Amino acid sequence: MNDPAYGPGEGPTKSVSVSVHEGTIAAVRTRVGKRGISAYVEAAIQRQIERDQLDELIAANEELHGPLTQEEIDAAEREMFGVAKEGRSAA
Repeated sequence: MNDPAYGPGEGPTKSVSVSVHEGTIAAVRTRVGKRGISAYVEAAIQRQIERDQLDELIAANEELHGPLTQEEIDAAEREMFGVAKEGRSAA
């Protein structure tokens, strides 16, 4: 019998064992307390999945259209952030 397919953040929760550095665990506990670790890790994993999917989308686009030129990147930065070519705000 096949397991149902769930997307990130869907389906019942399931316990898994992972190895994490003690310093990382301490930093997370400082932020969320002992009982908030699972939710914090779940959110971090979901964000990483989103980033991985974005990287895959960018790679597929570059395969079809080639990489963006520096001029295209600069124009997009100016449009999105108002950033001047030197990296300072244009405002």
